[in-house]
Amino acid sequence: MDVDSTFEIVGEFGPYQKRIYFLLCLMPFMTSFHTLLSSFILATPDHRCALPNWPNDTYKIQSEAHREDVNRSIPLSSEDGYLYDGCKIYSNTSKLVNCEKWVYAKTVFESTFTSEQNFVCDDELKTSHAAMIFFGGVLTGALGFGSLSDLLGRKKTFYFAVWLLLVSSFSLAWAPSFWIYGLLRFIIGMCTSGLYVVPFVLGMELVGPSKRVWAGIVICYFFAAGLVVLAGVAYLIRDWVYLEIAISIPSVFFLFYWWLIPESPRWLLSQGKHEEAVEILKKIAKGNNRNIDEKAFGNLTVQEEPSGRFWHLIDNPVLFKRTLIILINWMFASMAYYGLSLNTGDLSGDYYLNFFLSGLAEFPAYTICLLLLDRIGRKTLHVSCMVFGGIFCICAIFPMMYASEDLQPITVTLAMLGKVGIAAAYGIIYIWSAELYPTVVRNQGMGLSSTMANTGALVSPYVADLNKAVSGYVGRALPFVLFGGCALLAGLLALMLPETLNQHLPETIEDGINFGKRPNNKYKSEKEDYSANSPGFDVNDGVDSSKL
Repeated sequence: MDVDSTFEIVGEFGPYQKRIYFLLCLMPFMTSFHTLLSSFILATPDHRCALPNWPNDTYKIQSEAHREDVNRSIPLSSEDGYLYDGCKIYSNTSKLVNCEKWVYAKTVFESTFTSEQNFVCDDELKTSHAAMIFFGGVLTGALGFGSLSDLLGRKKTFYFAVWLLLVSSFSLAWAPSFWIYGLLRFIIGMCTSGLYVVPFVLGMELVGPSKRVWAGIVICYFFAAGLVVLAGVAYLIRDWVYLEIAISIPSVFFLFYWWLIPESPRWLLSQGKHEEAVEILKKIAKGNNRNIDEKAFGNLTVQEEPSGRFWHLIDNPVLFKRTLIILINWMFASMAYYGLSLNTGDLSGDYYLNFFLSGLAEFPAYTICLLLLDRIGRKTLHVSCMVFGGIFCICAIFPMMYASEDLQPITVTLAMLGKVGIAAAYGIIYIWSAELYPTVVRNQGMGLSSTMANTGALVSPYVADLNKAVSGYVGRALPFVLFGGCALLAGLLALMLPETLNQHLPETIEDGINFGKRPNNKYKSEKEDYSANSPGFDVNDGVDSSKL
């Protein structure tokens, strides 16, 4: 008996699996803290040159004499939204020179790593480099921890990642330089990738086939909830050192998971550990109040997936075009998702409220997926969400550039509506592309797609920080043009992909070439489910590691 069929006996998603699944979902909740923490600890407060004749100079005006000295020494900013020039000061000879020291406003942040290390003016791109380094760690962790979990098991890999995250995240609070900071954030990125991928895969392997897509989407709610909580924690703790410590402490709780979470029975069977797998399945049955005859576990097997080669995806024009469109959608969806999340600081209004709304926008996005994915189909829903998100992102630039300050909430609203569309499309493309790839090359296709998603995440900090290269409102609007334009382009390209809902999914390369060319509706009348919920479809293949 195949292990997937066993879940029909022990229970596909009973009380036992619900408890374990909830515990596993707490990990993406926590990893979201580290994933977008750079929005706060790498933020650049308003700043100006420090006055050399004021030893205790502060950005805040201390007295009338202080105000006069500031006005005499510091030129006004030529950029919209800033009072003082952040990089120049008049010397004693009334010549403009570069700053040697800076003072920072403390109205939004008490301190950030950026203000502590003076990553401004000539060094301002270091904040973008630091964010990129983190996503480089995410990509490395996806490859490393994915392979490690196949070798050592889900549970041991998970536990190793927890310990590594604890050490690196607490150490980050005392990082003395950019390079130490970058190294530690790289390691944290690796760990957050592993601590999203491994619980995701383990959660999928502990539930029955018909519940996997549902469980794969619901876990995203916890990631979004973590962003909402992060906004509140950062609002209360505005010193970056204490904020880093505060978000690291919850990881201690996951050390107890060694005694709370079982190993994957699927992985145990693949390693020939039949007795251990049977014991876990018995525990699941008992927790679900199922009385099972032990003979039912006598001949457990893991369904072997046929394998193909990567070049099969590119040596045929049909599969090459389809794969290229899928990869473009993964990369642009990831770039826009993370870019919009990192770019909340450039929106008018309260910094923390904007970040809170950005996290909150993901809840309707995932609800759209749950309610409509199996009703109107993958293609219609994905294209609609990408186009919807892209149009609203582009529309956001008009009130940003031309409307008065009183109308800037319109900009925030449009940006959040764009985030809803992008987040929903990001969830849909994972399921849709997994169904489009033929079974024999699904692992290779989804692995390549995940790599492209991480590539989009790597680029996103630079796009979000284009205002550092282009000044004024144009610089603030440019990221929204690129995010929206890329989403719109990817969504329109996706119109060339075939629908997969209620279709017999391709298994061989020949199936993949012919898929969508001729009517496949004859399968709709059959009782068997050929969607991502079917027993033969492994939703864990090439799990999206970029969505932490």
